[in-house]
Amino acid sequence: MIYIEPELLERVNTWLNPAFDEETQANIKDLIANNPTDLKESFYKDLEFGTGGMRGIMGVGTNRINKYTLGKNTQGLSNYLHKSFPNETIKVAIAYDCRHNSKTLAKVVADVFSANNIEVYLFEDLRPTPELSFAVRHLNCHCGIVLTASHNPPEYNGYKVYWQDGGQLVPPHDDLIVKLIDSLDYSEIKFEANTDLIHYIGEDVDNAFIKASIENGSYTTNEAREQLNIVFTPLHGTSVTSVPQTLKQAGYNHVHIVKEQEVPNGDFPTVKSPNPEEPEALKMALDLANETGSDIVIGTDPDCDRLGVAVRDLDGNMILLNGNQTMLLMTDFLLKQWKAKGKLKGNEFIASTIVSTPMMHQLAKAYDVDYKIGLTGFKWIAKMIHDFPEQTYVGGGEESFGYLVGDFVRDKDAVTSTLLACEIAAQAKANGSSMYKDLLDLYVEHDLYKERLISLTKKGIEGAQEITQMMIDARENPLSEINGSKVVSVEDYQTATVKYLATGKEETIDIPKSNVIIYYTEDGSKVALRPSGTEPKIKFYISANTPLDSADNFKATEAKLEAKIDAIIKDMKLS
Repeated sequence: MIYIEPELLERVNTWLNPAFDEETQANIKDLIANNPTDLKESFYKDLEFGTGGMRGIMGVGTNRINKYTLGKNTQGLSNYLHKSFPNETIKVAIAYDCRHNSKTLAKVVADVFSANNIEVYLFEDLRPTPELSFAVRHLNCHCGIVLTASHNPPEYNGYKVYWQDGGQLVPPHDDLIVKLIDSLDYSEIKFEANTDLIHYIGEDVDNAFIKASIENGSYTTNEAREQLNIVFTPLHGTSVTSVPQTLKQAGYNHVHIVKEQEVPNGDFPTVKSPNPEEPEALKMALDLANETGSDIVIGTDPDCDRLGVAVRDLDGNMILLNGNQTMLLMTDFLLKQWKAKGKLKGNEFIASTIVSTPMMHQLAKAYDVDYKIGLTGFKWIAKMIHDFPEQTYVGGGEESFGYLVGDFVRDKDAVTSTLLACEIAAQAKANGSSMYKDLLDLYVEHDLYKERLISLTKKGIEGAQEITQMMIDARENPLSEINGSKVVSVEDYQTATVKYLATGKEETIDIPKSNVIIYYTEDGSKVALRPSGTEPKIKFYISANTPLDSADNFKATEAKLEAKIDAIIKDMKLS
């Protein structure tokens, strides 16, 4: 006989009542009889909101994505909307990606909103996440939802919530909504749709979004665009609905799409992971670039909010830029264009995150613009735009391949960023240069910064406990030296303090609290520790830098920094 802990059985039994459909109950009974391990994983906790909303494996249970967990979220959100906007006709926009069950779950969410007397604008088919962010403001909605799990494996799905400004939920709304959701019983979910309140949207919003994307991302001439050869892959995701159209309308006529990855498919059959951060995911695109002699390769993740960019190096070989490099090229290009047009008036700002390259600060100083830095997650950059209306946002990004051009969208936007990457490449080529040469010039001007991410996967209950213990150990026994270089300061974002080790002095950090620790060393290295908010991982972000006297010495200097990062990884026992 299979033993099930009483506390777990009590949680499971709450789902074995008439509030849950027969299929759900049958699946639970099967887990009880045949798979106690999965039963425990499915019910041992409630699925939580992380940096990118709620994301998890699909299935039955409180720790899974299903109609009931999403229904409960939506019911709590509906209650909060009515409290926040009394006597108003409340409107929400809903989009979804290519994942299994996304369309079905989006309709469940729409049904619950409509059952709560809320007007729903539901996309008729899959659409990119940035278009949902755009639609919230375009349609004057009070909030928005997108069903997506970004680049996670096929068994995952997710639920991201956007507020009136088009940005993802931030304090105080997020905590208040979570409390409302937690206070609800599943029996309180209103699933019976009011179909009169559900409106389907599509082409009109598409056209407005693409028009705005071109307006914000265009900086070069049609003559330059005509010379650029592009390879693009949507990696089986939603970007095929907007990126090719945007590039064509902007004037790019030589776009080669990876046919094997063109059709949306939640199984992502041609890749191990649909993640443009992974070189393997872009292999087909890189092969096609070599066949066609293309200048640039761009791949987007399934919900089209992040992009990977590959360009030719000085030897003509295709190399994948990392997220920091793409962010630096885009930000420098935007600032250069704004400066040339006399648009830098002294109240502009660029933005990034605490785990991204410190070189962004160097760019801000060079162009005399403000630099704002926030926690991981693009919602914090959207919050900056909202909180500082007196300042003009130019552009900003994060190391994890996300970038936002202008403020017409309030989340990372791979549609406009793809266009901007092509504009940079086209203009560089027309000037006899290249994106790669432009990057080397930036390093010569501002020093060579090199970053690397080490991501340790720790699955399941034991994995979560191990990650928690690693962060506890880092706080109770902080490092005083890394790779032979003294630690000069430690930032702990959970306590919102920075401690200077030489003097023992502590100062407050004016950023919302988060489970992140960052070490800064005497030789200018930086190491950040952060548990992922959306995946069972703990991440270590390592940065090192040194002057670069000329582009000719790039490879040798880069090799020294790579060796230094290797030594840091070995010293911290991360390999």
